[in-house]
Amino acid sequence: MVEVGLWGALIPLAGNQPRVQVEARDIRELLRKLVEAHPGLQEPFDEGVAVVIDGTVYRDDWSRTLPDGAEVFVMRRLAGG
Repeated sequence: MVEVGLWGALIPLAGNQPRVQVEARDIRELLRKLVEAHPGLQEPFDEGVAVVIDGTVYRDDWSRTLPDGAEVFVMRRLAGG
């Protein structure tokens, strides 16, 4: 089980909860379970999000394992230039 912090615009789509508990082994499962619990998250997830695990940003490696006790945050994917 990990506690996941949500980027500001995602909070209203998750029942106004800035942090949610999720039982997941990897990022892919985390995102799937978040959408199952809060269907309103599907659209912003489809538009692109990044997952931060202990300060490291993951944009495409959804197979990354979630370590026990990790600090996890889901945020809007930012374009670089």
